Amino acid sequence: MIDFGIKDVIDILLVALLLYNIYKLMRDSGSLNVFYGILVFIIMWIIVSQVLEMKLLGSIFDKLVSVGVLALIILFQEDIRRFFLTLGSNNRFYSFLKLFSRKNMESQEENPAIMQIVRACDYMSKNFVGALIIIRQEMSLIDIENTGETIDANINAQLIKNIFFKNSPLHDGAMIIDNNRITSAACILPVSHNTNIPKELGLRHRAALGITQQSDAVAIIVSEETGQITMSRRGEFKRNISTEELERYLSTIMK
Repeated sequence: MIDFGIKDVIDILLVALLLYNIYKLMRDSGSLNVFYGILVFIIMWIIVSQVLEMKLLGSIFDKLVSVGVLALIILFQEDIRRFFLTLGSNNRFYSFLKLFSRKNMESQEENPAIMQIVRACDYMSKNFVGALIIIRQEMSLIDIENTGETIDANINAQLIKNIFFKNSPLHDGAMIIDNNRITSAACILPVSHNTNIPKELGLRHRAALGITQQSDAVAIIVSEETGQITMSRRGEFKRNISTEELERYLSTIMK
């Protein structure tokens, strides 16, 4: 008789959770076929070693697994690093604590920087000026900031419009906002290799998706071709949002 208890259920659930997170990690990095290959190999290894108990072939599979794990770590070191950074910077606990802090009480006045960003995005949207604004959350973006030009200024709609003006030397690249200040502009972002991105979306959108896949930052994109405002967070897009939606969303992430 098979002894199957609550501990086995928890074990299965944890393995399923682990596989799901690995699946998401490799899907976002464009390596989904590798995930399927690894899954097939693991199933074959279990069948050969545990079910059929083939000693010679099983020992070969054992050696391949030990070497393969090291090879995968080397091959996907950036993706693994991003996974643990995301895991370590999970801000749900902090968000829970913030619910009880004074600065997030309903009586608090809205952050004035929010309207400055909304006004700038509204102007750029109507005038088809391309823009890419990254708002830091819990995870540091210092490496990204160092790729651009230091600004270190208060958030101002006119300054944002001037930076992304078509003839401005800083209009290419991303603007970084950290702790309610514009810290740098013309920053270089990692480009997402996700093959599911709609073809009509350009490099700004791919860069926005790339940084939100690798960090907990929020990206605002204004399309130069259509004027549409798009937001990206956690590797997902919310397209063609209104300025009212943008303002409401920013009020939840900028305090």
